[in-house]
Amino acid sequence: MDVLVTGTSSGIGAAIARTFLDEGHRVWGVDIAPASIERPGYVHVQADITAENLPELPEPEILINNAGTLEESDAIAVNLTGTIRFTERLIQSPRLRSVLFIASASARNGAEFPQYVASKAGIVGYMKNLALALAPRGITCNAISPGGVITPANSHILDDEELYQQVLAETLLGKWAEPEEIAKLAYFLTVHNRSITGEDILVDNGEMLKSNFIW
Repeated sequence: MDVLVTGTSSGIGAAIARTFLDEGHRVWGVDIAPASIERPGYVHVQADITAENLPELPEPEILINNAGTLEESDAIAVNLTGTIRFTERLIQSPRLRSVLFIASASARNGAEFPQYVASKAGIVGYMKNLALALAPRGITCNAISPGGVITPANSHILDDEELYQQVLAETLLGKWAEPEEIAKLAYFLTVHNRSITGEDILVDNGEMLKSNFIW
C-alpha cells in the first residue's frame, strides 16, 4: 500500500516508516528535516506541514499524522492547525482506507505545558470529528496517545539519570515505551484493523492509572 507519514526523520515517525517498509509497503515521509531513511520504497519530502504550498504528494491509502513540536510557542500552529490543514488536503483521496494521529497522554491528564496540552487534546477531538465524517466511506480514523517514549526529543530526561528514575517511578511498569512499540500498534490500527474507529489509545506503561490507595 501507499503510506504517507509525517515527521519521519526521527523518533516515532522514523520507527513507523521503517515498520511499513519492512512489511513491503511504499512510504512517503514528510519532514522539515532531511531524510534519515535511505531504503528502497521510501521517498522523503522535505517540507513543513504548516506551509501554504506543499510539494505534490501521492493520494495515500494510509495517512499517519505524527509531525509535531515540543516548542510551546509553536504548538498550536504546528501540532493542531498544521496537522488539520495537512490532513484536509489528503482525505479526499479515493484510495484512502485509514487515518491515524499520534497525540499524547498529556491530552488526557494535562500534565505538560498549556499550549502543547491544548494542541494534543485538540487533535484527539479533531480525530473523533473526522472519524464521523469518514465512516460512511468505510475509512477508520484513530489516535495513539503515548506517554514517555525513548526518543531523541526526550534526551534531556534520558541523559539525566536522576530525572529518568523519577519519571519511571511514575509508571506502573517502571519503564518507557520504545518507538517500535508505537509503530507496531500504528501498523495494526491502519492495516489490519477494520472495526476500531474514533478511538484514542493510551500507551503509557500504566502512568495514568497509577495511584496510591490509602485506607
